[in-house]
Amino acid sequence: MSEYNFSEIEKKWSEHWQCHSQYAVSEELSKPKYYVLDMFPYPSGAGLHVGHPLGYIASDIFARYKRLKGFNVLHPMGFDAFGLPAEQYAIETGKHPAETTNNNIERYKSQLKNIGFCYDWSREIKTCDPKYYKWTQWFFLKLYNSWYSDDTNKAEPIESLILQFEKGKKNSYEKPWNELTELEKQNEISKYRLAYKSESYINWCQALGTVLANDEVVNGLSERGGHLVERKLMSQWFLRITKYADRLLQGLETVDFAESLKEMQRNWIGRSEGAEIDFKIDLLQDDIIKVYTTRPDTIFGVSFMVLAPEHAIAEKITIPQKSKEVADYINYCKTRSELERKSEIKDISGVFTGAYCIHPFSNKKLPVYISEYVLTGYGTGAIMAVPCGDSRDHTFAKKFGIEIINIFENTDVSFQAYEEKSGIITNSKSEIISLNGLNINDAKNKVICEVEKRGIGCRKINFRMRDAGFSRQRYWGEPFPIYYKNGLEYAYSLEDLPITLPQVNSYKPTGDGKSPLSAIENWVNLPGGFERETDTMPGYAGSSWYYLRYLDPHNESEFCSKKNSDYWNQVDLYIGGAEHAVGHLLYSRMWCKVMFDLGYISFDEPFKKLVNQGMIGGEVFYFYYNQEKREAYSNNLPIDKSNLLQFKVPNEYVSDEETFEENGITSFCNEFIQFKDFKFLKSNNTFTFEKAITKMSKRLRNVVNPDEIIAKYGADTFRMYEMFLGPIEMDKPWNTKGIDGVSRFLKRLWSYCIDENGKYIPDESKPCEESLKTINRTIKKISDDIEKLSLNTCISNFMICFNELQSQKCKSTEIFEKYFIILSPFAPFIAQEFWHKAGKQDSVFNCEYPEIDEKYLLDDTFNYPVSVNGKTRTLIQFHKNAIQADIEPIVLSDEKIKKWVDGKSIKKFIFVKGRIINLVIE
Repeated sequence: MSEYNFSEIEKKWSEHWQCHSQYAVSEELSKPKYYVLDMFPYPSGAGLHVGHPLGYIASDIFARYKRLKGFNVLHPMGFDAFGLPAEQYAIETGKHPAETTNNNIERYKSQLKNIGFCYDWSREIKTCDPKYYKWTQWFFLKLYNSWYSDDTNKAEPIESLILQFEKGKKNSYEKPWNELTELEKQNEISKYRLAYKSESYINWCQALGTVLANDEVVNGLSERGGHLVERKLMSQWFLRITKYADRLLQGLETVDFAESLKEMQRNWIGRSEGAEIDFKIDLLQDDIIKVYTTRPDTIFGVSFMVLAPEHAIAEKITIPQKSKEVADYINYCKTRSELERKSEIKDISGVFTGAYCIHPFSNKKLPVYISEYVLTGYGTGAIMAVPCGDSRDHTFAKKFGIEIINIFENTDVSFQAYEEKSGIITNSKSEIISLNGLNINDAKNKVICEVEKRGIGCRKINFRMRDAGFSRQRYWGEPFPIYYKNGLEYAYSLEDLPITLPQVNSYKPTGDGKSPLSAIENWVNLPGGFERETDTMPGYAGSSWYYLRYLDPHNESEFCSKKNSDYWNQVDLYIGGAEHAVGHLLYSRMWCKVMFDLGYISFDEPFKKLVNQGMIGGEVFYFYYNQEKREAYSNNLPIDKSNLLQFKVPNEYVSDEETFEENGITSFCNEFIQFKDFKFLKSNNTFTFEKAITKMSKRLRNVVNPDEIIAKYGADTFRMYEMFLGPIEMDKPWNTKGIDGVSRFLKRLWSYCIDENGKYIPDESKPCEESLKTINRTIKKISDDIEKLSLNTCISNFMICFNELQSQKCKSTEIFEKYFIILSPFAPFIAQEFWHKAGKQDSVFNCEYPEIDEKYLLDDTFNYPVSVNGKTRTLIQFHKNAIQADIEPIVLSDEKIKKWVDGKSIKKFIFVKGRIINLVIE
């Protein structure tokens, strides 16, 4: 038997495929297409860890499978290369972000090629390449020069809006369009543009010199670096994504996304129906507070008003005696992120302005407060507070001693609010209107009709989603194709693009909220007194449309030809992390709809099917210790941990048996000298740890480099093992305890098919009927499971099939050639080597997927009823000769069975051959 030398085999075929452009794809219009896409990575300096390739391997298997099934498969890869981390690294090291980013990309590409992915590298894109971001800038100009027409329910060129103004459409200046100044016209149009500039409160980090998203702020500090963050009013670019809110919701009904993901998007968009109502301010004749409420039926339960700290009228209405208290509170709120403001419910804060507003139906005076729990971006930034019907209002009222008026029949609101959306209204009557005795829906409609009749409000649909911030005060991003003079905006034309980044000596923030670009006078200042925009676009700009550039990456005259976009069309399968399920996905869907509206593409949803892969987590190990006693405790000791401190031990000090050996303790104490004089107390002469699974990171020192695994086991083993760990959607820990089983399987397969001289063993002998049944059953099972992306069960079935062929002493090349073809998507290197040794000149990837001969599927299988605690939950088909060891992992991986056993321990797995399978659980 010749040795299975995976290193030599994988190196040979990797070079061969690259040299012969094995995976290059063209637009073969005569063939059906299939577009498989991974969410492209940000190329960090740390490179890939074993969690990153999980989705890539799954998409690669699917892409190879579809190619074998006769599809013209597009499977590209690129890099999301702009962003803050590269710029921060440049500040720290003095290295240009382009240099470090390109170095990181080359490292990523090397790692990806080692794993054997079938990417068409001729279509590679990098968002920081001027040839790419030329078209990102072009996309921005399309957004800038478009508006959303409510009449046609789509984006249209801005010229059509101007034409409407010229024909008499009302403008906010209330004078004819041709009498407006150029600045007034531009300001009016800006209220409609899909990309526009406006002042808004943002999370400003002075130390990082940039705006941060809400999820990048923790306890008033930046997640990166722990720097102080404040709420600051700043001029920013925005995308008017709110105009697409309804269509984004409707589009979810046409795509194949997980229901949980759809629900995340629905919640983020947050569509609600209610009313806007005006409340006059006492003693200020011309001023009102406009509120949006989803519960107009509760208007008689209002006992006070609350404004967001940023509300434009907050300081104006504050009485002099309260001005300092209000100013101090507003400054405090500037240090609080929106996430913190939304999540704080136990200790709601606020301040009284001293002002009152007038109830529109009862004429009662209502005190006006300011509180951080009201957000300026949702609704109008003001609420009518109904403590009997809202928990936060109830808490606020209790804290400030405000009256709680009960308007719900047969309820007690003394201790908590009644937040149900059913019931009968009471205590809601004035000379103007009575709601008494009405149910909630009827009361809502009656109030809305009354405020509309009186001209003090209207029916309103609102969305929680806000327009998307689109500015960064950084260097490493796409420059905006915008310049200015005398307060007027001007847009570049396509012929002027790309607007490239200049070379800079310093990437440090300017400290005044401006981008480092603003300090480069010869770049900022243009002839004729014009000045460039110095903000840059955010990281999501390039990733919002990259799937389209892959369709035509070398086209210099347009972002993608209509011919190519019509052929490749939507992404058929998109795989990526759930952390992008809202932001990136919503922006991509909006940009796609805009391009569809403007006639550039023929589809308005970018992704037909989306699968979020789970996380492969790293193991972390903790021990507990008592600082005063200078003792550390094994986890299997009966100790009270409540008053002990916890410490994480880097994984390199933990033995393969997950214990702390004496040499490990010594090495650990040499690094963490605070434990030098500690006693490490063991149980039964063993020191064990508390263990947890968390995200892999360099900081936690639990990162596993795939290069190391591949060097030891080979890429094919690594690919198959990652799939074998469990369903792709599940989070799972990384450990190598089971990888030897996959490695042994490939070695056994090699030794069965290749003799000691390296010659191919299978021959032209006619296969027996049992072998034909085995291979046909396996072809069907593997095909069915790939289509369902149940790739973990495929690995088990490859092993089962090979075991059966071995037991049948099958040596027929007719059987094994089919086996190699169906194995090739999972283990491409060894499959190609087998194919070559069998005397085939062409690639195994140019074959057709084996057809199933249905006659060999009869009689040999049995549909086992699978029960959980005696109740049948599903039927699973197995070969009649299958044994429990083969059956058990497949049953436990079945989606229907997992639902019933999730989180419970299995006491017994009962298998009665040819009859039943029953799981006994707690």
